[in-house]
Amino acid sequence: MTFYYTSTRTWNSQPQVSEETKTLWEHIANKENWRIVQLPNGFYQTEYQALEKEDTWHDVTRRETIEGAEQAIDASIDHYSKKLEYISGPKIVKTFK
Repeated sequence: MTFYYTSTRTWNSQPQVSEETKTLWEHIANKENWRIVQLPNGFYQTEYQALEKEDTWHDVTRRETIEGAEQAIDASIDHYSKKLEYISGPKIVKTFK
């Protein structure tokens, strides 16, 4: 006879994310910190501005069209916004009485 043991996990503390990481996520989640540049091969590269130096940019993705590049930026912003929402704790979706 085989017994299966399961365990459940409850949320008893918020995720531990460093302040440095949180600051970076907030920075990346702001569209004003992004730009699109055209490369010599005709592709478009998305970049976000570095926190430490205003004249430094970090490349993220390359796309064939400017529309695709902007969609990539919007998707990145959405991704990091969700990460910031997650670290603030669990989201109650339904309660029972």
